[in-house]
Amino acid sequence: MAIWYIGTMGFGYRQWQGSFYPDKLPKAGQLPYYAERFNALEMDSTFYGTPRPETVERWRAQTPDGFRFCPKAPREITHDLRLAAVADDVLAVFVETMSRLGDQLGPILLQFPPDFTADERDNLAGFLERLPAGFRFAVEVRHRSWWSDETAEMFRARGVCWAAADYIYLPKEIRRTADYLYVRFLGRHGQFAAKTHEQIDKTADLQGWRGQIEAAAPGATEVYAFFNDDYAGHAPGTANRLKALLGMDVEEGPPQQGRLF
Repeated sequence: MAIWYIGTMGFGYRQWQGSFYPDKLPKAGQLPYYAERFNALEMDSTFYGTPRPETVERWRAQTPDGFRFCPKAPREITHDLRLAAVADDVLAVFVETMSRLGDQLGPILLQFPPDFTADERDNLAGFLERLPAGFRFAVEVRHRSWWSDETAEMFRARGVCWAAADYIYLPKEIRRTADYLYVRFLGRHGQFAAKTHEQIDKTADLQGWRGQIEAAAPGATEVYAFFNDDYAGHAPGTANRLKALLGMDVEEGPPQQGRLF
C-alpha cells in the first residue's frame, strides 16, 4: 500500500497562531509543533528564492525521521526565466541546497504560470530531459491546453509526476505518470479574509478525490496531498479532515482547529 504524506503549503502563517498553533508558541517552535501533527510539508517559501544551506539544515534538525519536505522550485526558473538555459544553473544550485535534507527530501515541485501553454511543449520536454539525476520532480501546469495523452506520455517517459490540482478552472483528475501521486488542494486566492477556521465543508470533494487517488494508486509507493488556506479557509483543518476520512490519527491543536464556522 502507498504511504500517504499529508500536510499544508507553508507553515508560518500569522493567523494560525491561536487557531492551529498555541497562542504563546514561539515562532521557532512552529515547525517542530507542525511536524508532530503532519508528516509532510510543501515548502512554499522556496518559491521566492533558494534558502541558505544552514536554514535547510535547521529544517531537517527540527523534524523527525520519516518527515518529508516537498520544496517548490524558485519562480525564477518557471516564471521569470521561462526555462531558458540559465534556468538549469539556478535549478542545480537549488537542488544541491535541498539535498541537505537527505532522506527527508520528497518530490520537488515545479509550478508553472497560467500563461505557460502547450505551445511550449518542446521547451518543457527539453528541460525535463536535463533535470538533475537522483531526485524526484512533480510538475503542475495551469493552462488547459496541456490536458492530453501527449502531455501524460511526456511526463511518464521522463519519470516525472503530473501534479493534480483541485483548482478553480482545472480538470479535477489524476493522470498517473510516476510511481507516486502528488495532489494539491488550492482555492481562489483571497476569497477568505480570516484563515483561522474552515469556512466551507469540503468533505464530499475529498471523498471524490480519495476515490480517484485509490483507483490510481495500485503500484504507487507514496501519495502526497497538500492544502492551502484558500481551499476551505484553514489548511490544517482540511488536512486533518482528509486524515480522518482515511482513518488516520488526528493530533488536535487548539480548540478552533478543523471546526467549521
